[in-house]
Amino acid sequence: MTDDRYLTFALGKGRLANKTLELFEEIGITCEEMKDKNSRKLIFVNEELKLRFFLAKGPDVPTYVEYGAADIGVVGRDTIVEENRNVYEVLDLGFGKCRMCVCGPASARELLQHHERIRVASKYPNIAKDYFYNKKHQTVDIIKLNGSVELGPLVELSDVIVDIVETGSTLRENGLEVLEEVCPLSARMIVNPVSMQMESERIRGLVAKLREKLEAGV
Repeated sequence: MTDDRYLTFALGKGRLANKTLELFEEIGITCEEMKDKNSRKLIFVNEELKLRFFLAKGPDVPTYVEYGAADIGVVGRDTIVEENRNVYEVLDLGFGKCRMCVCGPASARELLQHHERIRVASKYPNIAKDYFYNKKHQTVDIIKLNGSVELGPLVELSDVIVDIVETGSTLRENGLEVLEEVCPLSARMIVNPVSMQMESERIRGLVAKLREKLEAGV
């Protein structure tokens, strides 16, 4: 590719983007435009390094990357697995650590052990389906919710939920607990497959620098 082509990054909005930019600064990649909190710009550019950045809602990041609107994305692994887009996952950035878990009242533990047909509420129906059908070989009815999934068992909409757990305090406050762990989660870097071929040197160089920095900080 030509030297004047920009590498474009799609970053998940919020804490993820802030942590990513902090990490990038540590390896010499900055974007001063993004530091202006009053800016209404949607795309931020570092002309010197030929880099472009934009912020997107988490679930949209893999879509931008799959279709080549962004070469590189940073988003939580939960989103990558749930969206199941055609992207390469190239690096675990190590922050945003949490767990995807099956949660519910203690009484639901028996339903899980006996592989009974149960109702599962989740914002992540694909992850829930894969876990129960392919790993546990348990038939379940999956109910997609967008809001507070903890409500599911409390109002008897579902027997259990599949959701992200950080501290578990919301669960405890509502008489729920972690019953099974589905998978560990953290922020990951993803790359468009075509970009990986066309911009291999630049992308691999960036990933190598980040990996070195992360390993040095362990």
